[in-house]
Amino acid sequence: MKIGFLFPGQGTQKVGMGKDIYEKYPEAKKVYDLVKETTGVDIAKVSFEGPEETLNETKYTQLAILTMSLAILQILNKNKINPCASAGLSLGEYAALVSGGALSEIDAIKLIQKRGEYMQNLLPEGNWKMAAIMGLNEEQIRKVCSKVENKFVVPANFNTKEQIVISGEEDAIVEAENIAKEMGAKKVRILNTAGPFHTEKLVKSSEALKTELEKVEFSPFTSIVVKNLDGKPYKNDDNIKEILAKHIINPVRFSETLDTMFSEGIDTFIEIGPGTTLSGFVKREKGDREVNILNICDVETLEDTIAKINEEI
Repeated sequence: MKIGFLFPGQGTQKVGMGKDIYEKYPEAKKVYDLVKETTGVDIAKVSFEGPEETLNETKYTQLAILTMSLAILQILNKNKINPCASAGLSLGEYAALVSGGALSEIDAIKLIQKRGEYMQNLLPEGNWKMAAIMGLNEEQIRKVCSKVENKFVVPANFNTKEQIVISGEEDAIVEAENIAKEMGAKKVRILNTAGPFHTEKLVKSSEALKTELEKVEFSPFTSIVVKNLDGKPYKNDDNIKEILAKHIINPVRFSETLDTMFSEGIDTFIEIGPGTTLSGFVKREKGDREVNILNICDVETLEDTIAKINEEI
C-alpha cells in the first residue's frame, strides 16, 4: 500500500466542520489552541459557530481549513499512518508541506493567516468570481475565455482534464458561462470564493506574501510533496519561497499533480479536511487504475479510515 494525502482548498468550508473531532481528540484541540495562541483568532469559534458570512471571508476560510487539516494530520501521525506523497489544492499545499516535513506547523499557521489576509485585502477594486466548468478540455476553456471581449477572465484551476475553474470579473464569468454552455459544457458552477485567485490580479498579494516567506526556514523533505505550480514533486534545492509566492498568481495544475501521484505508485488516497471535492477528482482521473479513495471530514470517517488502513497494513 502506498498512501497519498490530499488537502482541500477554499470553497469546501462549512459551519460546524471539525467540531466533533475537536471535542473527541486532545491532539485536535491542541492544534486549534495553537492557532488561537499564534494568530489571536478563535478559529474554533469561527469554524464551529460561524456565522457563514464570517467563515466565508478569505482570511478566516483559509485558516479554518488549514487548522482542521493539521488537526486530522496529528491524529493520523499518532496512529502511525504516514504518506508516501502529499499534495494540496491551493492553500492545501501548505498542509501538504507540513505533511512532507518541509514546513513546521506553526510557520504554516502564520503564513496562511497572512496569505488569507493579503488575498482578501489586497485585491484590485471590482466584483470577482470563480466558476467551475465541467465537460470542456483545456483548449476549449482557453477559447471560452478568449471569446469574452474587454473583460478579464482566465483559466485558474485545472482540477481534472474536464473540470477547469475560470477566474475573473463577475460580468465576464457570467458571459463565459453562457459561451461554455453553447460550446457543450455539461455544467457550470459558481464557486464559494471571493476573489480572482490564481491570476495576475493578485500580484500585490504575491509580493506581500513573499516578504512573509522570507522569514521562514524550510527543512529537507521527509516524503514527496507535489506542487500545484507544475504538477511535479518538490526537490530539496527548489526555491520554495519563490514557488509559494508565484502560487497565488498562477493556475493550479491539479490534474497533473494527480498524474504524478499515480506515476509514483500511490494506490490509496486520503483526503484530509472538509468536503470530498478532491476525492471526486481522483475518481475522475484514475481511469482504469485500482485505487482506494478515502476521505476524513468527521469522527466517523476518521475512525473508519484508521480502521481500514490498519486492516491493510
